[in-house]
Amino acid sequence: MTPATPPSTQPSTQLARVVVVALAQAGVREVVLCPGSRSAPLAYALHDADAAGLLRLHVRHDERAAAFTALGMGRATGVPAVVVTTSGTAVANLHPAVLEAAESGVPLVVLSADRPHALRGTWANQTTALQAGLFGAAARLALDLPVPVAHEPLARARATWAAAAADLVAAARGWRGGRPGPVHGDLALADPLVPDVPWAAPSPSAPAGDGGRGGSGAAGPRPPGTAAQDAVEELAGGPARTVVVAGDGPAALGSLARELAGRCGWPLLAEPSSGARSGPTAVAAYRLLLDDPGLGGAVERVVAVGRPTLSRPVSALLARADLELVQLVTHPDDPGPGPARQHRRVLVGPGGHDAAGGPAGGPATDGAWLRRWQRAGAAAQAATDAVLDDEARAGRLTGPLLAREVAAATGAGHVLVAAASNAVRDLDLAAAPWADPAAAPLVLAGRGLSGIDGTLSTAAGAALAAGAPTTALVGDLAALHDANGLLVPPGEPQPDLRVVVLDDDGGGIFSGLEQGDPTHPDRARVFERLFGTPHGRDLVALAAALGVPARRVADLADLRRALAAPVSGREVLVVPADRAGLRALHARVRGRVRSAVSGLAAGG
Repeated sequence: MTPATPPSTQPSTQLARVVVVALAQAGVREVVLCPGSRSAPLAYALHDADAAGLLRLHVRHDERAAAFTALGMGRATGVPAVVVTTSGTAVANLHPAVLEAAESGVPLVVLSADRPHALRGTWANQTTALQAGLFGAAARLALDLPVPVAHEPLARARATWAAAAADLVAAARGWRGGRPGPVHGDLALADPLVPDVPWAAPSPSAPAGDGGRGGSGAAGPRPPGTAAQDAVEELAGGPARTVVVAGDGPAALGSLARELAGRCGWPLLAEPSSGARSGPTAVAAYRLLLDDPGLGGAVERVVAVGRPTLSRPVSALLARADLELVQLVTHPDDPGPGPARQHRRVLVGPGGHDAAGGPAGGPATDGAWLRRWQRAGAAAQAATDAVLDDEARAGRLTGPLLAREVAAATGAGHVLVAAASNAVRDLDLAAAPWADPAAAPLVLAGRGLSGIDGTLSTAAGAALAAGAPTTALVGDLAALHDANGLLVPPGEPQPDLRVVVLDDDGGGIFSGLEQGDPTHPDRARVFERLFGTPHGRDLVALAAALGVPARRVADLADLRRALAAPVSGREVLVVPADRAGLRALHARVRGRVRSAVSGLAAGG
């Protein structure tokens, strides 16, 4: 028999192995690592754990892309992924993803390697005393873990670091009833940084061994929750003219919103990334109906679920003082509309809803209110489609048309990631709700802070963690902003990811905002430089330079053929468009919808 390898005598090596095992025991399955010298003990331990099947390791060159990759993993699965960096500015590059995770409630574990405490505030290279606690209030939990000095027993440090790793995962999941989010462990690792002996990491079912003793990682008691039927009983006595507004949030919460709307016979106004945009109560093109007096103007109560921030018509609805606003929350610290808006909060369990579903137990309703919205939604969808089809026949591919086609080409078992700017708004406008919830894809968007940074990395992380074919719908600036998200080192796990880029050479979203108003006196002089920001880059060549197959789409038929092909490996489809006519296109859609819906709502 081959003698067993003796355990390491080096503190940093031992502690790194302890942390890795504790993370796996707490439920972590995905870790994204960036190269660095100070983080070498963690890197070696993660490599061995990956070889043993304890977790899966992904290596990235760019810290910002790595952080968003881990964020996408947590967003798609609800299970915290870990991003590991070395010290210095490497940690600061994680900040955008940490802020997004904090605001959108996505679990994320950050582990940064640091110098020993005695070297902080000295001339030690790549060291800042600001690293521990760098993320401030954005971190649900921040721990600064010192490596023991010579006279301190290492066994105590092993127990402390193992418990700390378990606590970080638990806090990221949302402990003590709080929201999930990012956590930060700053690990002060001391020389030597290269292991002295090899490590046979434990298998997933084996005891910890040299990894030490890890915590359970339990998320703690879940907050008191009510099922959908309890929410129905809570709300049944209110106004009949109620709508359910579902904003960005986890799929389980979206399911609750959809079930509540179905049981009560209320129109469901669901954003694409709400997890609720399916089923018979989901209303198409709803944001174009909110200014109709017989529809949006007749609403007496809104039941809000998730984070509805996508469109100004919905924001205006939620701000109205003449209607009742009820917010369903999964955690006591979920954010709301703000102190200026009086509203009632109803606590439901995180994702807790009746699996049986069905309409039983809803309040008495004659269904006229829902049917009014359903007819108007169908008319608005048909009118929108007609305008977009006219554009396609004229040889013009537009963002709303692209969003409609991408949504139609994705379904059950797929993930659809939309950039937080025009892409997700185009889905909201033009994509029909999925008729059957079981046929809908998982739709994700970075709506916590609505940045376009990190979209490709988020999509790659979602594809890897979900193990599902994934389509990313992005604009050209989002693609340029996160081009490094396409950079995957050889030999690393490869996502099945199709990136569909609407290339209108700049910031198309501003065309529809105040800055893009053609009557603005300064528009002709400053708009292109300050807001349009054309880039003139060849995105097909850029993708090819990063080792990703790419091609330009010629027309609608070509687009449909490309989207119908299976998503396998990575590819980029570039769809040329002209943003000069974008404002006029939206005006035509609104006009056609008004004509189609005019008089329809009043006929109830």
